[in-house]
Amino acid sequence: MDGRESERRAFLDAAGLASARREPLAGDASTRAYERLHPASGPSLILMDQPPAVETQPCPPAATEAERAALGFNALYRLAAGRVDAFIACAAYLRGLGLSAPEVVAADPPAGFAVLEDLGDDLYATVIAAGADEAPLYDSAVDVLLRLHEAPPPAVLEGDGVSWPLLAYDVVALRTAGELFVEWLPRLEPQLTFDDQAIADWRALWTPIMARGEASASVFCHRDFHAENLIWLPERAGAARTGLLDFQDAVRANPAWDFSMLLHDARRDVSPEREAAVLRRYFEARPGLDSEAFMADFHALGALNIVRILGIFSRLVARDGKPRYRALMPRLWRYLDRCLADPAPPGLRQWLEAHVPAEARA
Repeated sequence: MDGRESERRAFLDAAGLASARREPLAGDASTRAYERLHPASGPSLILMDQPPAVETQPCPPAATEAERAALGFNALYRLAAGRVDAFIACAAYLRGLGLSAPEVVAADPPAGFAVLEDLGDDLYATVIAAGADEAPLYDSAVDVLLRLHEAPPPAVLEGDGVSWPLLAYDVVALRTAGELFVEWLPRLEPQLTFDDQAIADWRALWTPIMARGEASASVFCHRDFHAENLIWLPERAGAARTGLLDFQDAVRANPAWDFSMLLHDARRDVSPEREAAVLRRYFEARPGLDSEAFMADFHALGALNIVRILGIFSRLVARDGKPRYRALMPRLWRYLDRCLADPAPPGLRQWLEAHVPAEARA
């Protein structure tokens, strides 16, 4: 038995779950692991296991860019480093808004363990693939975002005995996101080379977009709001019909960011018609919103989000040996074309035409 398994068993014993049957669940691109627990009585539960030592440190709220760089990628990009206390604080905030984040049954944040309410297996992606009408699911997802956007969130999230800062998705984090593309795509596609001038032009394209993104960072942003992190709970009502997962990296961001995650979903095709219906529902519920300005942000920050994901997937394939992510990339290029029809940001289409030929986008 390895040391982590000994810690896991000790935690479950302290939580009164030592005798629960344990069922490993499929992992994702993170360093977390999950198990479904089947106690002798009562509903099933979820064990979250995030070994603290495998992640670099999260971002201290007052850290300078140089200090963030010294701490590593998580601090630069303002990721929570998988911290269980981040998950707990975010979950408490979301439940306080009447949303369906898992209840926390037991937790040991310093050790990286938590036992959570089991929201089930009916991921949006799964139930839609099985034939469910996607319209009510996406309507409910919009209702979640409306609830999140009703009022500015607190600077510090608190609940269940923990607190966690809700930091802005600032220029440093957005720049770190954009740099993933130019760093990792050539490692996946060796025929691509971005010289110093190309990289300088790339950075100049995004500078005003990133500044706008930071200046408009005003709402709680789930940050990973897509069909494999949303669970359909039709027995609940309204926005609570959407169960929420994987929100521990939440930041304060522009309201369009989570819409990009939802509608530029790397894991399933979201049609232009569904995109239009989702945005229409949001605008109808917020009649005072400047929809033209919102759409400009949606296309510009959406384009940044898409190139960010292309960079992450390139890294997962080239560095981490996870080839399945390559198959998702053509869909992202199609979404990027949709954003560029705006176009946003100006010059991006020309940059791609000059430096990333069509055959490298297949």
